[in-house]
Amino acid sequence: MIADSQTLLQIVSRLALVLLVISMALAFFRLVRGPQAADRVVALDLISVLIVAFLAAYAVHAGDTSFLDVAIAYALVAFLGTVALARFLLRSGRAARAKRNQKGDEC
Repeated sequence: MIADSQTLLQIVSRLALVLLVISMALAFFRLVRGPQAADRVVALDLISVLIVAFLAAYAVHAGDTSFLDVAIAYALVAFLGTVALARFLLRSGRAARAKRNQKGDEC
């Protein structure tokens, strides 16, 4: 009982889409529950990577290559957003340390 390649491709692509959605749900849980801001940034970056993978898998499933263009554009925007958020957290951490040092010097 050998399935043709189209049927096998449809089954595998559906399985990949389901696994990616489950992974996104777990990453979203980490985003909401993350104990520190760094955990939330990593979870947000993971969600953006999973969205790009979902778009690529959906492009294979649907047989439409226009989703790949959307995935590339989304990946570029998500990368810039992650870098901006990381720089913001780095600067806010430095500002908090500077305030703590100033309070320690005053005592």
